[in-house]
Amino acid sequence: MQATVVKNAGSHYLLAHLPEWDPFEAVLRGRIRLGGSGITNPVAVGDKVEYSLDEANGKAVIDKVLPRSNYVIRRSTNLSRQAHIIAANVDMAYLIVSMCFPEVKLPFLDRLLVTCEVYGIPVTIVLSKVDMYRDFAADQIEAFRRIYEGAGYKVVETSIVTGEGVEEIRGSCKGRVNLFSGESGVGKSSLIKALDPSLDPKTGEISEAHLQGKHTTSLYEMYPLRTGGFVIDSPGLRGFGLVDLEKEEIAKYFPEMLKASHDCRFTPCTHTHEPGCAVKAAVDAGTISPERYNSYLGMLEEDRKFR
Repeated sequence: MQATVVKNAGSHYLLAHLPEWDPFEAVLRGRIRLGGSGITNPVAVGDKVEYSLDEANGKAVIDKVLPRSNYVIRRSTNLSRQAHIIAANVDMAYLIVSMCFPEVKLPFLDRLLVTCEVYGIPVTIVLSKVDMYRDFAADQIEAFRRIYEGAGYKVVETSIVTGEGVEEIRGSCKGRVNLFSGESGVGKSSLIKALDPSLDPKTGEISEAHLQGKHTTSLYEMYPLRTGGFVIDSPGLRGFGLVDLEKEEIAKYFPEMLKASHDCRFTPCTHTHEPGCAVKAAVDAGTISPERYNSYLGMLEEDRKFR
């Protein structure tokens, strides 16, 4: 029998026969391991699994994880070699950021974007809480949109107070498994509740001392939307390290850099020091943002430290 993992709470899981929403408990058969892979969770929310029933107690037992069409994976930024799969078999990733409260960290966002590009996951960038800062941060919002729309990403401004953008996201979630991810405190769980008020994902306050979000979601969970589709709420992230990327590959997952790189004099080109580099020329010309280019350089440096 097959089902989809809709909740991961340590060693216990909930499965459902999507698109039917009929969650039931399951445990992991002991032999399932990802030995030597460095991945901390052998089963992730969104995974399609084969299961059987334990005749002794009638409980479901996960026997096998089926091949994934894609997944979002991260490692900590402390040079740990362990990695964690955030979600699997995702149709759309909504990356939630806020210009203020907490302030967006572009290198963090760019790492998330690169990971989604690697596994072919479409992305929508969501600017949350715009009612709180639009009056004094209009120029920042415009600059942000210019950077990421220029790179080819859709940006949606939202407010759960005014309802701005909520209906647009609700409509685009229909018929899809949608991952909501971002840093702690950006309002992922609040946005999910705005999409469907019958849901009750955990929400939290912002730490005034650091204007950073406090962790409120400690588990990974999928929710059904009454209007159609499913959303995966993930714990707020404070770091996001890349996994399984050679430094020569990283530029390929910046769409605007990939496009420009076809005109580089040398192949391969690291876009750092080579003469005739079309990417560096595009940065100088302003067609590739220096912010995105600096994120790329930071990823190269991270790669060297990790190795």
